[in-house]
Amino acid sequence: MIYELREYVAVPGAADRLHDRFAEHTFSLFARHGIDVAGFWTDPADKHYVVYIVRFPDEAARSAAWTAFQSDPKWQRVKQASEACGPIVAEMRSRVLAVPSYWKE
Repeated sequence: MIYELREYVAVPGAADRLHDRFAEHTFSLFARHGIDVAGFWTDPADKHYVVYIVRFPDEAARSAAWTAFQSDPKWQRVKQASEACGPIVAEMRSRVLAVPSYWKE
C-alpha cells in the first residue's frame, strides 16, 4: 500500500470555490477512479489550506487512477466551471509515502 499526501492552498478569496468543488464533485470522481481518500482536513485558522491523504495498492494503480481522473470529461468540465472567474488553487504539493517494512498496517 502506498499513500499520497496532497496539500492545497487556495487563491485568496477562492477558498469557498475550492471547498465547494471538493464537496460537490471531486470526491465522487475520486471514487469513480479508485482514488481512496484516507483522510481530509482543513486548518480551522486558515480556510485556504486543505490537506488530504489518498491510498493505492501500488504505484501503477496510483498512476492509472490519476491519469483516468485527469482525463475524465466530467472532471474537465467541473474544473473549467469552477475556474470560470479565475484559478482557485495558488499552490499544490504532493508527496508519495510508503509504509516502511517495520511498520505493520
